[in-house]
Amino acid sequence: MLGSVPADEVIVVADLEAGIGTLTRLEEARVDVTVIVAEPTPRSIDVAARAAAVAAERRQGRVIVVANKVTGDDDRQRVARALGGTEVVAVPLDAAVEEADRDGVSPLDRSPGAPAVAALEGLADLIAGHPGRGRPDVG
Repeated sequence: MLGSVPADEVIVVADLEAGIGTLTRLEEARVDVTVIVAEPTPRSIDVAARAAAVAAERRQGRVIVVANKVTGDDDRQRVARALGGTEVVAVPLDAAVEEADRDGVSPLDRSPGAPAVAALEGLADLIAGHPGRGRPDVG
């Protein structure tokens, strides 16, 4: 599918299944940015580290790791240490996201000023090449 997308000025965001299987099947060098989501748990961090290694090995663009559902800087640091040198963006555990999910609506629509929404807007700016506008917590 990605091979049929024109390369100039087109942004495609794909939400792939968890794990590394899909990354191993993508063509090399057809991806500009690989975003890997990890919760600050040992199992999730392990999978994220393996995914980051596959993305780097297969030249699948810049790797950004989202430390999801962090409750403090120690969670972000745990993810960052395990993924050494990879960009890490922290998205805080946020009740607004859980409430929106429970009600079947977007957190952006429900609570546009929520901390998790602000972090995700910053991530989008970072991916699009506009770092600093949304100021995600990058480490």
